[in-house]
Amino acid sequence: MHYDAIVIGGSYAGLAAATQLARARRRVLVVDAGQRRNRFAEHSHGFLTQDGTPAADIAAQGRAQLMAYPTADWREGKVTAAERAGQGFRIEVDGAASTPEPIEARRLVLATGVIDHLPEVPGLAERWGRHVFHCPYCHGYELNQGRIGALGVSPFSMHVALMLPDWGQATFFLNGAFEPDADQLAQLQARGVALERGLIARIEGAIDIVMRDGRVIPQDGLFTLTRVEVASPIAQALGCEFEDGPLGRTIKTDAMKATTVPGVYACGDAARQGGSLPLVVGDGTLAGAATHQSLIFGGH
Repeated sequence: MHYDAIVIGGSYAGLAAATQLARARRRVLVVDAGQRRNRFAEHSHGFLTQDGTPAADIAAQGRAQLMAYPTADWREGKVTAAERAGQGFRIEVDGAASTPEPIEARRLVLATGVIDHLPEVPGLAERWGRHVFHCPYCHGYELNQGRIGALGVSPFSMHVALMLPDWGQATFFLNGAFEPDADQLAQLQARGVALERGLIARIEGAIDIVMRDGRVIPQDGLFTLTRVEVASPIAQALGCEFEDGPLGRTIKTDAMKATTVPGVYACGDAARQGGSLPLVVGDGTLAGAATHQSLIFGGH
């Protein structure tokens, strides 16, 4: 089967990219393995007209709206291989219905998302997306100006700690990650951030921080940075370049979401630092439009 474009990843960025292509009446296939990054969070916040909507509902509605376009197809499964084929690309899908025809397209859009590698604090992973978060813009308001912590994992955690007082009573748990210098200490003090230098033993209850010295510091929410890894090896297999950021490696793209491999575009969390539903939707929209225009005007 031959398409104008194949979008690898059917979460928010992939849906946005595919919608632009379908609206341009181009044949587009979305291949999705069903692993949204925000599947651990019940609700999405900060997305215009969708504030407080269950995250799964937004994804389901986006898919339903995309599939109303007659030129859009969907396959459940994981893309296990992708390679150059003539002037386009050929992919292999594990878990999709078998077909005697190869699956090919003139363009590829990588919207594979990322895997979050969480800090190794006992009890943290079980609370991820419910009481432990990565983005105060997404979840800070709902903590109702309560007790909120920033977990130190690197010097970049300072950035998170300094933001948190706008959402509540902030405590910075250094947990041995680093020691703020005099200037950083002054910044924390000016922002009213309490500093906790002790080491964390585990997290219990809803979000009770149990210190190694036996103290228990209850919190209403905890924010932490994660180390991200692009969730699929396809970009690397195709020869796309990556770039390093404070949160990990992501696929390198230009301003129009083109990767370093001609004909391959990338969007969403796999191709940008940070994680926010409205931002990745915009990212995917740009990638879809750029992919469409490349089919008309050629070039990268």
